[in-house]
Amino acid sequence: MNTLAPVKVSFKAQMHLAREDAIVQAVNRLLAEKGFDAMTVDEVAAEVGIAKASLYKHFPSKEDLACAAMVRVMRRAQAFLKSLPDTAAPIDNIKAVARWVMALNLAGEMPTLPSENSSLRGTLIQSRDYMDGLIEISDMLGGWIEAAQAQGTLNPGLPAIVVLYTLYARACDPVLEFLKAAGQHTDAQIVDLVMSTCFEGLNAR
Repeated sequence: MNTLAPVKVSFKAQMHLAREDAIVQAVNRLLAEKGFDAMTVDEVAAEVGIAKASLYKHFPSKEDLACAAMVRVMRRAQAFLKSLPDTAAPIDNIKAVARWVMALNLAGEMPTLPSENSSLRGTLIQSRDYMDGLIEISDMLGGWIEAAQAQGTLNPGLPAIVVLYTLYARACDPVLEFLKAAGQHTDAQIVDLVMSTCFEGLNAR
């Protein structure tokens, strides 16, 4: 029986990958803290402790840095969605995703990108890793949304795409930041409050 021998990665290649990982982690933190427009390549290089010229050997532009951070988050999201139980009700999976996204935001681990930036949008669209991840996540969430609507646990009168975009919006919801800055609630309490407004609305019950 033939077995595949493990692929040996050279020390140089390992160092290259480790540096790229450190760069992406730094970018993720800076994007979460400052946003794309305020983040500079100089700050990223300083955070990692390398020269800007060395940084450009890994990522040729600020847009590529942001794309790498988004791919990283996308992969975490894919892994989280796949970890949810197949036997769970669709609405429970949807709520679990909303909670996970908001917790990531409050922990300062969710990159903040502008909604209108043609060069950044072009880089994201050209990234196969990003687009494949986005399509997979959207398909999984879309299936749960349609199933929950069919079961009557989500408003069937809303187009599924509206519900999907509402879930995506929780990743950059300013209410989370406002409540955290006020210092009157824990992160868990903030998530509970926003979950209530998102899934139950503001009408008196």
